[in-house]
Amino acid sequence: MNEFSNARWRKSSHSHAGSGDCVEVAPVPGSVGMRDSKDPSGPVLLVARTGMSALLADIRAGRYDR
Repeated sequence: MNEFSNARWRKSSHSHAGSGDCVEVAPVPGSVGMRDSKDPSGPVLLVARTGMSALLADIRAGRYDR
């Protein structure tokens, strides 16, 4: 059992079932975990909650649009 075994992973409601091109997120103490939905037992990227909030604000503001 690892530290993420009880995490409640979720992905965007915009994700298409079976597409396999999704990032899943889960709150963990003090951070947010992110992983590739194709490899749920693979590595998890941990981001501080403040960093995740800043990233989401930038995405919503269009700072990463091409």
